[in-house]
Amino acid sequence: MVEYNELIFEISRSGRIGSSLPESDVPKVNLQNKLPDHLIRTELAELPEVSELQLVRHYTALSNKNHGIDNGFYPLGSCTMKYNPKINEDVARLEGFSRIHPYQPVETVQGALKLLHELQEDLAEITGMDAVTLQPSAGAQGEWAGLMMVKAYHKQKGEKRTKVLVPDSAHGTNPASATVAGFRTVTIPSNGDGLVDLEELKKHVDDDTAALMLTNPNTLGLFEKEIIEIAKVVHGAGGLLYYDGANANAILGKTTPGKMGFDIVHLNLHKTFTTPHGGGGPGAGPVGVKKKLIPYLPVPRIEKQNDQYFLNDNQPLSIGRVKGYYGNFGILVRAYTYIRTMGPVGLRQVSESAVLHANYLRKKLEPYFDSPFSQVCKHEFVLSGSRQKKLGVRTLDMAKRLLDFGCHPPTIYFPLNVEECLMIEPTETESKETIDAFAEVMIQIAKEVEGNPDIVLDAPHTTTIGRLDEVQAARKPVVRHSKEKTEEGKAESVKS
Repeated sequence: MVEYNELIFEISRSGRIGSSLPESDVPKVNLQNKLPDHLIRTELAELPEVSELQLVRHYTALSNKNHGIDNGFYPLGSCTMKYNPKINEDVARLEGFSRIHPYQPVETVQGALKLLHELQEDLAEITGMDAVTLQPSAGAQGEWAGLMMVKAYHKQKGEKRTKVLVPDSAHGTNPASATVAGFRTVTIPSNGDGLVDLEELKKHVDDDTAALMLTNPNTLGLFEKEIIEIAKVVHGAGGLLYYDGANANAILGKTTPGKMGFDIVHLNLHKTFTTPHGGGGPGAGPVGVKKKLIPYLPVPRIEKQNDQYFLNDNQPLSIGRVKGYYGNFGILVRAYTYIRTMGPVGLRQVSESAVLHANYLRKKLEPYFDSPFSQVCKHEFVLSGSRQKKLGVRTLDMAKRLLDFGCHPPTIYFPLNVEECLMIEPTETESKETIDAFAEVMIQIAKEVEGNPDIVLDAPHTTTIGRLDEVQAARKPVVRHSKEKTEEGKAESVKS
């Protein structure tokens, strides 16, 4: 059988055409004096000439090699790779949502504005906040927008606070977002139970503290039991408490960041509310705030008056616009659909099932891997491969071996405060059979490390591409196809 994705150049034949394009109706422009000479193409691009059928088979073969939640288990800790219900796609494709334009007069898109307004209210209730903006197009952008509101809030009070506190188990975007927002970050260490060290926190909180960024449950999958005291410490110094909503899948219907004392929160709709995940977009990272921060929300704000929805730009203290138009509308429609499909009872069951699945899997694996924390976890948990490392096999090797069984590996080497870390999140959407099968694979790999380590060290064995040189792949990636030629000028091989 021809491997089209590997031989697309080799099967090219001159004159073979796989597409039919209309004549361009754009006037031709003389590029001379408009672009530098080295950017102007002087000869045709060396693209393969193939039929439409060959082209379809090429991309279909490539897509079949992808791993995604629709075709395999994806226990990627911290990312909440849960199933995206197809009803979300159906609703997002309704003509009333898919065939409108943000420049239309607001009176012609009242249905879309109603959906956005109701989603704002839903997310405010779910998080315990007083108002929500839907503009940010990713969790990281939501973090940045939230921190810009923190900065604006302190500035309005006549204070120039420069410090943001971040636990050592935090997501990397926390210190990155704080830095981009103009703050300096201070790391707060965890205690022996994997939670924020309250005494260390008290040493660093002062009148220069703008905010503490915290995930609860944290990235180790553990609930910060002293959260009320933590909030008192930060608020007592005049700082704000920021909730990283990456792990909200563990608390739906059980508690809210508002009840914990948080002033501001962002949500990752792809993690908690089943919108598409990955690929650099599209995404959405709505931000909710308590009443005192409402004046600083991005504009325009979607508001309702006399059964009419409108866009309000008259917010003099606003941090301004953070995203073109009003957010990634199609993603927001999907999240709205999920929330309305599940309802309050369903959302609560989501968290109950996610926590049950994580603890069930944790207990099955603990005899075979080191477990740095013994307490009940929430939606995810961490193990350590330090036991296997002593036998010459790293966590990375075990992750590569998992590929041979059709499983995407869990997150590895994060958080950084756990040696040889594996962070596993089965989510609520997986069946017991899938979780049991994954556990059996992990146990088999642990036994291979003890009895036949070479099979793990040489993995993967069944994938199209074997183990890459990771340093070179990161530093000098080859991101486009190129072909080598023989002396006769015929395509000989493809590199990618």
